[in-house]
Amino acid sequence: MERRLYVFAACAFIVAAVLGSAWITGQFTTPAVDRTHGFVSELAARDQPWTRLFRVCDGLAGLACALGVLLVPRVAREWPGWLALAAFGLLTFVGGLFPLDCAALSDPSCAAGGVSLAHRLHETAGALGTLAVLAAMALLAACWRSWVAWLLTWLSLVTTLLLVIALLAGQGAGLAHRAQLTVIAFWLVYVALHLLVTDDVPQDRADGAGTAATDDPYGAGCLRVAPGRMGGVGGARVLPPPPAGGPVIPPPAGDGQAAPPPPADGRVPPRPPTASGRMVPAAPAGGRVLPPPPAGGPHVVEQGEGPAVLITAGPGGAWFHWDAVAELLAGRRRVIRFDRPGLGLSPRPVTPPTLYAEVARLAALAPAHPEQVTLVAHGVACWHAEAFARLHPLCLAGLVLVDPACVAGRRPYAAARNAGRWLPALGGTWGAAVLARLTGPVAHRLLTGRPDPSGVYVLGKVPAAVVGEWLARGDMAADLLLLRADKPFPAVPVTVISGADADRCQARLAAALGGRHVRLPEIGRRIPLRAPHAIAEAVTAGHVNA
Repeated sequence: MERRLYVFAACAFIVAAVLGSAWITGQFTTPAVDRTHGFVSELAARDQPWTRLFRVCDGLAGLACALGVLLVPRVAREWPGWLALAAFGLLTFVGGLFPLDCAALSDPSCAAGGVSLAHRLHETAGALGTLAVLAAMALLAACWRSWVAWLLTWLSLVTTLLLVIALLAGQGAGLAHRAQLTVIAFWLVYVALHLLVTDDVPQDRADGAGTAATDDPYGAGCLRVAPGRMGGVGGARVLPPPPAGGPVIPPPAGDGQAAPPPPADGRVPPRPPTASGRMVPAAPAGGRVLPPPPAGGPHVVEQGEGPAVLITAGPGGAWFHWDAVAELLAGRRRVIRFDRPGLGLSPRPVTPPTLYAEVARLAALAPAHPEQVTLVAHGVACWHAEAFARLHPLCLAGLVLVDPACVAGRRPYAAARNAGRWLPALGGTWGAAVLARLTGPVAHRLLTGRPDPSGVYVLGKVPAAVVGEWLARGDMAADLLLLRADKPFPAVPVTVISGADADRCQARLAAALGGRHVRLPEIGRRIPLRAPHAIAEAVTAGHVNA
């Protein structure tokens, strides 16, 4: 899908180049505009016969250029150039929206009676657009290190200087302006060709630490927390996946002590396979490591000692939403939290989410048999937890479902399913990054009532992941209904916690699973943030993990 995004972005830039060159035909349809001394933008002046046509072409060219930038997959070092190119597209659109009153250079009587605000806006947008495209050319040429890009950049700079000289001299401005626009059109086509043959890997794939992916010393598979946080509270440890084929990095020892040095060869010798057949890395003195997930696996945080508790967040949730719950449990339990693909500090997903994929993720993070885990889930993640219980009954000690979503048996439309396939790739584009930066922190505060302490909701992967999970709800619900008919629910303790506006389906779910239903009328839907004690009590009560 990412390759297709490159193709669509390239097509947008070619469309922008073609529409921006509509002035070529205007030389023959609008003879009143002087070809030698008149600006190209005079073809779209209000007093010209084909003004609407050329204004529409200018506006669409600007929008196509901006759309092309939004569809380009992110490469962190290139953001200033793409930002400048997006500004050029928007300024070109503004120029088409506010045309000249008359052909200023071709008609000496044009400004005799003064000009309107739209005329001034057009002139200002044209000047700023020229500066923006020159900056985009220079910045992207410096990143790409291409002699063709530099050649076009220098040609554009020369034609711009000639235009300034022609305006000061009062002769030849039309020729210089047409030469400048020709070079810009060729440069947009070159940008399209560069995208079609590029080998750059979008660096937002490992975005999530609030820092550039190039700061990651272990590669895209090693995810770090934002500066000033260690992924949790109370001695929580972040357990990043090692790079493919690289050493297992032991976590730091507790109580602020340094981690023991690795063996001379830099690797931690693995233990023999467990009864389940899963390889478990050896625990160095003073520390413990989880089985390393594959490169690009989820961001995992572990803290505390004792029976295992695995927490899976609700829609759009991140690990730090459960800080209070983890702090309450860490003294008596080993709490494992993680971020699903695209959320928190986990990398973007490769494929749309499915119920069985989420069950497999829970199984990979749960302790190996015979140790059992208490599973705490929120919202739609309760479906994943219930499916895990039915597919892996021997691994489960208890289930705590917090505000579970109601299950509907209707599968989504094919259009929604097809849109979901595009979202993992769209999450890595500049458009998703802009959307997240503009709306992410505000939406997070509105939904949770709290700020984003780690800055993960300004990342473009997050809105794409949230929409992707929402589009996958229908398939997940249908798969869960089939699973309920095929696999019995194990005899484990179950607690369903719901808020004031809970649906009756939550009480029915508690009865169907043979568990108890706890209502918190004063809390609402922010149970993990506003009532962490209720969740901790449900985990540590005698009927769970006894």
